[in-house]
Amino acid sequence: MKVLRITIPVLLLFTVLFTSCSDDDVPEAENEEEVINQITLTFTPSEGTEVVTATYYDPDGEGTEKPTQDDIVLKANTEYTLTMSLKNTVGDENEDITEEIKEESDAHMFFFGFTEGLFSDPQGTGNIGAGNRDDKDINYEDKDVNSLPLGLTTTWTTAEAKSGNFRIILKHQPNLKSESTTTEDGQSDVDLNWKIEIK
Repeated sequence: MKVLRITIPVLLLFTVLFTSCSDDDVPEAENEEEVINQITLTFTPSEGTEVVTATYYDPDGEGTEKPTQDDIVLKANTEYTLTMSLKNTVGDENEDITEEIKEESDAHMFFFGFTEGLFSDPQGTGNIGAGNRDDKDINYEDKDVNSLPLGLTTTWTTAEAKSGNFRIILKHQPNLKSESTTTEDGQSDVDLNWKIEIK
C-alpha cells in the first residue's frame, strides 16, 4: 500500500507537468515594453530662428556605461514645435521605436512636467502626477486612434529668460489608456529629466 501512495502522486505530478508544458498553453506576448536607449528632442521655431536638438543616449541600455544627455537651450518669447525621435540601438539593433509608438498609439501617452514660468503657453507645471491629468495643460498636436493625446508632437511658447527642469514620461498603458489615466497608470517606458535654459 505504501508503494501505491507514492506512485500515484508521482504519476499525477508527471501528468500535470507534461500537460502544463504544452505549447498551446503558453500565452502570447502582447504589447511588450519597448527598449529605448536614444531619444532626440527637436525644437523647431515657428519663425526663422535656429532649430534646437537635445539628445539622451545610453550606449548599452541598462548596462554599466554612463549615458550622455544634452541640455535644452531655447530663445525667450518664441514658439516651438517639439518632435521626438526614439530608438533602440543597443548592440546590433537599429530599431525606430517612434514608428512602433505611432502604431500602438492607443497604448502610449507622453506626459510633461516643467518648472513653472519657463513657458507662457502652456502655463503651470504640466500634467505629471496622480489626479493631474488635464489635456489643456499640454499643447498636444497628435492623437491616437481614439482621439486621445499621444505627444510625439507638441507646441511650446517660451517665456522670459529662466532656467529649470523639463521632464518627459512615456507611459505604456495597454488596455488602460483613457481620458483620465495619469502617470500612475501603466508602466514607464521613458522617464527623463532635462536641464532647460530660456535665454
